Amino acid sequence: MPVHPLDLIAADSLLDEEELAIRDTVRQFGVDRLQPHIAEWFEAGTLPARDLARELGGLGVLGMHLEGYGCSGTSAVAYGLACMELEAVDSGIRSLVSVQGSLAMFAIWRWGSEEQKQQWLPAMAAGEAIGCFGLTEPDFGSNPSGMRTRAKRDGSDWVLTGTKMWITNGAVADVAVVWAQTDDGIRGFVVPTDSPGFSAPVIKSKLSLRASITSELVLDNVRLPDSAVLPEVSGLKGPLSCLTEARFGIVFGVVGAARDCLETAIDYSVNREQFDRPIAGFQLTQKKLADMTVELDKAFLLALHLGRLKDAGVITSEMVSVGKLNNVREAIAIARESRTILGGNGITLEYPVLRHANNLESVLTYEGTEEIHTLVIGQAVTGLAAYR
Repeated sequence: MPVHPLDLIAADSLLDEEELAIRDTVRQFGVDRLQPHIAEWFEAGTLPARDLARELGGLGVLGMHLEGYGCSGTSAVAYGLACMELEAVDSGIRSLVSVQGSLAMFAIWRWGSEEQKQQWLPAMAAGEAIGCFGLTEPDFGSNPSGMRTRAKRDGSDWVLTGTKMWITNGAVADVAVVWAQTDDGIRGFVVPTDSPGFSAPVIKSKLSLRASITSELVLDNVRLPDSAVLPEVSGLKGPLSCLTEARFGIVFGVVGAARDCLETAIDYSVNREQFDRPIAGFQLTQKKLADMTVELDKAFLLALHLGRLKDAGVITSEMVSVGKLNNVREAIAIARESRTILGGNGITLEYPVLRHANNLESVLTYEGTEEIHTLVIGQAVTGLAAYR
């Protein structure tokens, strides 16, 4: 009898009971609540983000790997498995959770004041408040040190001016963590989105991550008290630490997208007949399925290994770059190859493979492009920085 691709490496045997329970709970939520609607949301270019945030908060996945303040305090592996199951539905759903928990919440949890933590984290963990993370700008993505957003002192206040770009959750957020140049270097600010001068125009006409709210952030002389500054960090260390957290979720998440594509391709090939037999019985199809299975299994093992290292407290940002570069690259290859097995049917929203492929084009770029992660790894093994 056929076996699941991940059963060829006995993947479940590598997980403990709690990890399996969390994975299965999130998977069932995806099947029951998300899968019936995701194609419709993708086609319409929208997402009921506020409703989903509350439901995801009730599920306990928002900031789930953080301790205290209403957060679940799970292991990194458990968080990764949750990301995997959410992205098996759609990258946009995982992005909502990643930006909430690993960017906005983590920034406040790691670098914020106790007052900021108490004000925002419990509500964000419950999904009652949504956060976004403002780092990328129209002219500065891979080189955030060149950002033009500025925060200037005005008496005891700060005044922020600038524009951020490609901000997930921006138009529905209650709070934005915004990074800006100051006279003392780059600092982070906790910005309530109802502040005068703050706006978040929605970016429309996307061909990828359509089931996700993506916005600009416009800061037009936004005045904030001194208490809005994240007090525990200055410089790029702050935002880059948050990106490492979010990239870790991607390492697991894209395995879910790849798995869903491969499962779809296998099921289709077994049931689709040409020349009087299932196309799964042809050698060329089986080679495609076998190659994709091997890459999926390797990606899962890499993600799990990095998760164990993270739980042991010994993971580095370069290790996360290895995972992000490999797993996104292989996931998008699996999505594209799966589409070929489905033929013309593969381009429709009746099947998820091209939707996943389109989404993964964004995942390939955000939170470190393929090129940047390549150069991070290159620097690690040579000691030479090729991008400076």
